[in-house]
Amino acid sequence: MQGIEVDKVSHWLQEHIAGALAPFEFELITGGRSNLTFRVVGADGTQFVLRRPPLGHVLATAHDMAREHRIISAVGTTGVPVPRALGLCTDEAVNGAPFYVMSFVEGVVLDGPERVEQMSADLRRGVAEHLFDVLADLHAVDVDAVGLGTLARREGYVERQVKRWSTQWEQSRTRQLPVVDEVARLLRERMPAQQGVSIAHGDYRFGNVLADTNRGRATSRRMARWCSATRSAPGATSPTSATTSRSGRGGWQ
Repeated sequence: MQGIEVDKVSHWLQEHIAGALAPFEFELITGGRSNLTFRVVGADGTQFVLRRPPLGHVLATAHDMAREHRIISAVGTTGVPVPRALGLCTDEAVNGAPFYVMSFVEGVVLDGPERVEQMSADLRRGVAEHLFDVLADLHAVDVDAVGLGTLARREGYVERQVKRWSTQWEQSRTRQLPVVDEVARLLRERMPAQQGVSIAHGDYRFGNVLADTNRGRATSRRMARWCSATRSAPGATSPTSATTSRSGRGGWQ
């Protein structure tokens, strides 16, 4: 299977993941330019999730498996709903790239209107409110107490983000869009002062969480995609969570 050296990974799983019984079935459940996520099913039906970087060229800091594993391991000691971190492999001889394994969590990714239309208005409100409740809980985590005090610099989060976005835009642009350059200029000129330090998921939205559509709860894949996570000013990444909406043309944004 592309992205999985089945024999080597199977051997590693048996050696390092408690309760993992071969043979294993591997199924790609997300892909594209993001980290690749595989459902792993053991011989006894036990399910796990394996995450690895995408195939081909990747940005230097965007697909750090050890960092992602470290974050969910630490956040998992709090009340924030994340999968259990089960193991990390940094030996690239096993699968051509580092990977980690976490527990499998049932849920629905609300990534299209057809998923939401099956829910009542009360459940929609409940899952939306819970999405922000979980984000508030994440921002309230004491980064030093959970061992993430050295994850990133404590100051200058907004400045670093604007610089990184501008650099990525310069390196990735395929055509001239003066409006983007103008936005970058305005952001640099109107930089707010940082107040406090918290954990930032980096891409916290319905497309990256698992929702319990029966109870109206957001169980945040259970926040399984942490490839953009760092430390930030509290609330700095909150607007990302509000970007999902039904467009007037029937699409999903």
